[in-house]
Amino acid sequence: MVGSMALLAVSACSQDGATSAKTVRELAGSAEAVRARTRAEQQIRETIAHWDARTPLTLGLVTVDDFCKGGRAEELFFQDGDDRYEIRCMMFVNAYFGADPRHVSATLDGILTAGDAAGSPIPFGHDFFYATRVVDYYRGRTGDPAGPGTGEPKELFDAGSGTLSWDQVRQRGRRELVGEPPACSPGDPPVQRCLREPAPATVAKLRRRYGMVFKLSFPSQDYFTVYKDGQTVSG
Repeated sequence: MVGSMALLAVSACSQDGATSAKTVRELAGSAEAVRARTRAEQQIRETIAHWDARTPLTLGLVTVDDFCKGGRAEELFFQDGDDRYEIRCMMFVNAYFGADPRHVSATLDGILTAGDAAGSPIPFGHDFFYATRVVDYYRGRTGDPAGPGTGEPKELFDAGSGTLSWDQVRQRGRRELVGEPPACSPGDPPVQRCLREPAPATVAKLRRRYGMVFKLSFPSQDYFTVYKDGQTVSG
C-alpha cells in the first residue's frame, strides 16, 4: 500500500542517511501508523478472547510490547536490510492462562476441539498428529510424544500463529515452568509501549490460583513500515 503524501513530507532523512529521532516520532504518531497499530492489536486481542471463551483455559494476563525503530545509514557491509526503511514498527503479544494440572489431557483435548471448528483462529486441532499424541501422553496411553527419552512435552508450535507452551507437571526432577514476563521499561509512546494487563497480575499468582500456567505467544507483528523509497506497508 502506498503511503499518503503527509507521511512522505515528514520523512526528513536522505536516501543514504539514518532516520532521525524526530522523524521516527512523527512517523510513529501519524494517523496511518495509529490505525495500523490499533488494527494489529485488536486482531490479536480478539484471538485471545476466543481462546478464553472457547477453550478450558482461563485468561489471567496479557502482555504487549510495541516499538518503532528508525532505519540505519546505508549498510555497505553485513547488510541486513535495516538501511532500506525510514521506520519499522513491531508488536509482540503474549497471553497467560490458568488451568488445572489434574486435567491436562482434558484441557489440551478441549483446545484441539476448539481448533477443529471451521474458521477458528486456534491453529491446533485433532488433525495435528503430534498434538493428539501429546493428549494421549497425558492420558497415559502412549510414551514420550517426540520419541523415547525425550520426556514430557511442553509446547505446540505453529509457524504462522504462534506457540502454546505450558508448565510441565509430570517431569521427574527439575520441571520447566512458564516464566514471568520481563518488567515493563519506561514507555515512550508512540515510539515505545509496554503493557501488562492487569498490572498486578503475575505468572506466579496465576499458578497459585489455578495450579498450572499456559502461555500463548504470538509471532511478531510488523504492522507498519515506511521505506526510504516512499512506499508504506501496513499490516
